[in-house]
Order: sequence, then C-alpha cells, then structure tokens
Amino acid sequence: MAIRKTKVAVGFVVAGVLAVFFGTVLCFVGPIIIDDQIVKNTVIDPKNELSYTMWKDVPVPFFMSVYFFNVLNPKEILAGEKPMVEQKGPYVYRKQIRKENITFHENNTVSYREYRKYFFEPSMSAGTESDIVTIPNMLVLGASIMMENLPFAVRLMISATFKTFKEGPFLTKPVGELMWGYDSGLVDFLNKYLPGMLPSSGKFGLFAEFNNSNTGLFTIFTGKDDIRNVHRVDSWNGLTELNYWRTPQCNMINGTAGQMWPPFMTTESTLPFYSPDACRSMELVYQRPGEMQGIPLYRYVAPKTLFANGTDYAPNEGFCPCRQSGLLNVSSCRHNSPVFISHPHFFNADPVLLKYVQGLSPSEDEHGLFIDIHPQTGVPLNVSIRLQLNLYMKRVSGITETGKISEVVMPMIWFEESGYIDGPILSTFHTNLVVLPAVMEYMQYGFIALGLATILIASLVHHKARASEKEQIKDSLDHETKGKSFIKNAEK
Repeated sequence: MAIRKTKVAVGFVVAGVLAVFFGTVLCFVGPIIIDDQIVKNTVIDPKNELSYTMWKDVPVPFFMSVYFFNVLNPKEILAGEKPMVEQKGPYVYRKQIRKENITFHENNTVSYREYRKYFFEPSMSAGTESDIVTIPNMLVLGASIMMENLPFAVRLMISATFKTFKEGPFLTKPVGELMWGYDSGLVDFLNKYLPGMLPSSGKFGLFAEFNNSNTGLFTIFTGKDDIRNVHRVDSWNGLTELNYWRTPQCNMINGTAGQMWPPFMTTESTLPFYSPDACRSMELVYQRPGEMQGIPLYRYVAPKTLFANGTDYAPNEGFCPCRQSGLLNVSSCRHNSPVFISHPHFFNADPVLLKYVQGLSPSEDEHGLFIDIHPQTGVPLNVSIRLQLNLYMKRVSGITETGKISEVVMPMIWFEESGYIDGPILSTFHTNLVVLPAVMEYMQYGFIALGLATILIASLVHHKARASEKEQIKDSLDHETKGKSFIKNAEK
C-alpha cells in the first residue's frame, strides 16, 4: 500500500513540475502571442474585419460642437473701444465620415479620400440654427487688412464697393447661415469677376467648404512590412512636404492622418499627425495614464509650444509672421486672409490677448484638447480636439467700414470635434484587450500556483508514504527478530 502511494506521489510531483513549467512558459510566450495578434489585427487589411471597419467607416459617435462669440458692442468697437463678447452655444452637429476611392499599392501603402457630412442635432444643442448672432464680417474686415498696402485711391474704391453691396463691418445673421453660407451680392460679384479669391464658389459661410467635402488625397502606410509605420502619411495630394511655410521643418508632413497611430506606445511616445484644416503637422505629448471602462489608456495633450511664436520657441519661426504666442497664422493657406488659430478662449496663449477682449475665461478642462489612446494598439478611445478661429482686425485708412477699430485679434468661434468608442465595438475591444489577456495572465499564474501546490502536497504524501514504508520494514524486521529468538529459546 505504501509503495503504491509513493508511486502516486511521484506521479503528482511530475504533474506539478509540468504545470509549473507550462505556467512559466506562458509568462514568456503569452505576451508574445498577444503582441503578435495585435500586429496582425492592426495592419490595414480588409481581412482584419474589426480594425479595417473602424479605419474605413469610423463607426463611432463623432460630433462637432460650435460656440459663437456674439459681439455685444459693435458700434463701440467701431469707435475704438474694447470688444465685448458672450459665448453662445453649443450648436452640435453629428459628423459622418467615410473613406472612398480606397486603393492599395504594391509598396505597402493605401490611398483614399475621406468625405465628411454634418447633421444638426437639436437635442444636444443649446439653441437652434435660427438663433441670431453678431460676429465680425470677414469679407469686409479681412479684405481691409489684405488691401491695406494698396494705393489710397484703390482703398476708397474698395470701400465704395462694400457700400454698393451693403456690406458692413459686422454680420447679424442666423447661426445656420453663418455656418453653411448666406447669399451675398458681394460674394457673387467677386466669384464672377475675381474667381478664386474666395475659398468657395457658392455661398459664403464659416464652414461652407467643410460640409460634403473631402480632406484631400491621403496615401498612408498599411504597416504590412513594418508595423511601426502603420497609418503614417506617405503623401497628401501627391506632396511629401508642404509649401505654405518658411522653413523645411515647418513644411514637413509628419505622423499619421490623425485617426489611429502605431501600436506598442510608451510614455515616451508622442502623437504626431498632419491636419489639412490647420495646414500643418502637429504633435501631442504624453500627460498621464488613465482608464476607460477597464481599458488602460494614455492621455496626450497639446504642449504649450504648439502655437508658440518664433521668439518663444525657435522651431516655430517658420510659421511666422507671428503675433503673440498662442496664435497660429494660417493666412498663407487661407487665401492670405488675416486668420489665426488658437486654443479656445486663448487658453495656453500670451495672457495679454485676454486684455484686448472682454468676456473670455480660459480653463484646461473646458478648452484644452486631448486624445486618449490605448497604448498597445494605438487606437483612440476618447478624442476632444478644440480650436478657435480668430480674425485680426484694425482701422485701415480709406476703408471707412473699419471706423476707428483698435488693433485686436478677435475671437469669432471655437469648435470641439469629439468622439469616443462605445457600444458593441467597446465591448469587443474590452473582451479582446482586457478580458482575454487577464484570463491568460490568471491561467499562467494559476498553472504555477497549482503546480507548486501539487508538488508540495505530493511531496508530503511521498514523505509520509516513505515513512510508513520504513515503519513497515522496521516492524517486519522486529517481528522476524522476535521469531528467531523464540525458535532459539525453544531449542534450548
């Protein structure tokens, strides 16, 4: 019986050793298997159903929230007083994105055009598109700056043209018209006699050229030959570099198209991307770790140097002529109109900008932009891109519409483009990237713990079995010795 127990114990010891070995192998092999699956599913390939669908159709809720800076004292501004504004909004639009003309190339790149449409969402908005708002008239005040160096007589003619078409320095119109376009005799005149001067050939609106439009022809790497290049832009509209800016560095097209990034990110990684709307490449930096419904994430934010001027941050010298830090001059890619991009309410900008406009109150929570990334896959989980459109305006002699306007960078609108993964996609993401790796981790440690426990118990059983076997042998020997002694005594 003891011998049988010993054999069983030895068998359990062997099984325990194998369990420990298997669990130890899983510790090393498991992460490799997971990483290999991530690589296979991150490559842009129609065979990767989930990731390809996310890239192609972006099947997640995406919204654009627009806030207007309603001008409260237009007459006083024309008299040289400080502008007073009040924020109105948000006016929320659901953004529909789709990629078309998708063409894969032999050099492991894919080309496409991304189209976008906007649909007003009344239930999410603080008003309707019929709300009346007053903002600076870009056609008048912007054109005045563009024409300020022309001969005085020409400026008088321009002013007379404005009066002929009844265009004043400020517009008071419904939100919908300011967003998507309004009828203007001046616009019709310019499009007829000076074609190409305005960004759109139809109605003039702040977002007229965005709706039902595409962001240009992107060619990006699929990552098939090198996963570190997946989503990285190879060219945009056939260009590998821009020609808007003054230095080669500022004209570089860096990073991805701004929707996904390569996997296996660390806290040292950055988020570079090219934005056709901003006419430049931008780069976000790591801020902190976080979690979204159990999924680990890294939060990336805009560094203070993003819109710094060339004096405060030398690499940005190529984006000049500059004004105060916090303003990006995009006139070179916006038909030379005096337009500047900034963070909303001049967040992270030179504080002096707040002194020239009354009614602004910047804060990081409301006005800072961020992208929450799942570091293992490079997939954004939560995105909030917030930017502000500003118009540089001042008095221009000869153009009476400018009155005595003091020199100021005037906020017009700011908007937030936001989206987040939810629903079935989030559930699939959670299962594949949280549950399954956790199960594998528990399995590997479970095998090790079970193996060690089995070895320990089997060793104890083996030890007891050996002790019992020795006791039986001892008893047998004692019994044999007693038997011999009895025989000897009987013979005597």
